[in-house]
Amino acid sequence: MTDTQSGDETRCGFVAVIGAPNAGKSTFINALVGSKVSIVSPKVQTTRTMVRGMIVKDRSQIIFIDTPGIFSPQKRLEKAMVAAAWQGRDEADIVLVMVDASRKKIDPDTRAIVERLAAVRGNMPCVLLLNKFDQARKDVLLKMAAELNSMLDFTATFMISALKQDGTDDVLAWLTKNIPAGVWHYPEDQISDMPSRLLAAEVTREKLFRALYQELPYALTVETETWEEFDNGDIKISQIIYVTRDTHKAIVLGKGGQQIREIGEAARLELQDIFECKVHLKLFVKVDQAWLEDRERYEVWGLDFNA
Repeated sequence: MTDTQSGDETRCGFVAVIGAPNAGKSTFINALVGSKVSIVSPKVQTTRTMVRGMIVKDRSQIIFIDTPGIFSPQKRLEKAMVAAAWQGRDEADIVLVMVDASRKKIDPDTRAIVERLAAVRGNMPCVLLLNKFDQARKDVLLKMAAELNSMLDFTATFMISALKQDGTDDVLAWLTKNIPAGVWHYPEDQISDMPSRLLAAEVTREKLFRALYQELPYALTVETETWEEFDNGDIKISQIIYVTRDTHKAIVLGKGGQQIREIGEAARLELQDIFECKVHLKLFVKVDQAWLEDRERYEVWGLDFNA
């Protein structure tokens, strides 16, 4: 496939990034894309749905699919998240398997992922990324790489630090040469396919997790209720934070409402950077014990309610 103006071949491909929770998938994609397309927090299972981030490099458009961490799910939301992760693999031209090398051994979730991938791989190129390599000794890294490659003959293996963006350029260079020839699927300046209302809600959820991850359970979600754009370019956003218990609402609000004000301010400042305009953000907290069983919410996230 060639560009009629330059005569150069263009490439375009989907690259799924899969791995156990908190392996560094979202950090990796955000680093390569150069902007926030997927939220990050110390909490495992932060990413709930498939997020696509795009980058153009050397006539190649790479569409990264950030997926929820894969583990042994128990609850409905967990099962839907894991199903979405494997769906990302099904849609991809290349799969990147992200492993947290700082753990210094292969955890059960990663082992199960690699074993399943080996069974269903077919001709799919699979690349091993040993992330956080700077936090492990060389002999440990080599041993992990050898064991994982004995389970699945990876097409390539890279040792990287997504947080420090060390080694990530090597991965990007490999991908630009190995994704299929084809026309670009998205405009050159588009970096994500996530709707702005959903991205705004995800940013606030990230701030909640970062501020309260030791106190707050996973049973919360954020929805953008209203979105107004003004002639001067300002945006006014109203969001509802849903929790399942009154005690959780009290945690989010904090003493005298101080906690939610700080969370709202952190979210507002980041949204201003993302949307490059002044943002007015109002947050409300509501208790809804049944939100985890609401089919419509799963549809908004692109998750299968019956997974």
